[in-house]
Amino acid sequence: MSNESSTQSPEKVVQIRRCACVVKGGRRFSFTALVVVGDGDGRVGYGYGKGVEVPQAVEKAVKGANRTMIRVPTQGTTIPHMVVGRFGASEVMFMPANPGTGIIAGASLRAIAESLGVRDILTKVRGSSNPMNVVKAAFNGLRKLRTREDVSRLRGVQL
Repeated sequence: MSNESSTQSPEKVVQIRRCACVVKGGRRFSFTALVVVGDGDGRVGYGYGKGVEVPQAVEKAVKGANRTMIRVPTQGTTIPHMVVGRFGASEVMFMPANPGTGIIAGASLRAIAESLGVRDILTKVRGSSNPMNVVKAAFNGLRKLRTREDVSRLRGVQL
């Protein structure tokens, strides 16, 4: 691994799929990996990689995840406000929670919350629970998060 990814927490593999291609001698398998990477301090990204073997697919996905990193505003151990993200038939809801609540989430959203460094959050997935669409919907929602200071600056209003 390169030294730039050593600052991040270990990648969290959300999904691995096996695909079969039928050829003259039998079946040839390939693998895809969906990976979430974060630094545990408000930066998180996801990647999707394909390869002949699982480690190769995961490595490609991690490289993609490091390229798509976004900064997400946090407020203590949770998020500033409720947000809804949509992608395809998936709808993801993130709600702030009181300290001590923990991460109430399914596998895909738990990986994102842990990589992000959020320790108290409530989540809900509606519609399609396809991990790829759930992750994309989650990132759509996380991009909408704003702090009170950001909103006041954008509106030109004093708090």
